[in-house]
Amino acid sequence: MPENDGMNDARPDRHVLVLPDRDSAEEAAESVTHRFALPEPPRLVRDALAGEDDAEDAQWLVVVEDPQARLDALSLNALAAEYEGWLETED
Repeated sequence: MPENDGMNDARPDRHVLVLPDRDSAEEAAESVTHRFALPEPPRLVRDALAGEDDAEDAQWLVVVEDPQARLDALSLNALAAEYEGWLETED
């Protein structure tokens, strides 16, 4: 069962970057904090793939709170792509 605590849900005040590993997620979180002058760093969440228990088979989520909806989705997606990830969006 994924350990995402519902963090994949796209909301206008929350952005979720999906990264391939913990190191990428930590670097992306630091980068997004500085690049967008966030008041607090994003939260990191391990998201195990369904049926996989191995830590190697997990994605990492960078959960960016944006209560004033000031962050641009295209810029966040570009930042995630720098770390071989993407911005989660609603289908």
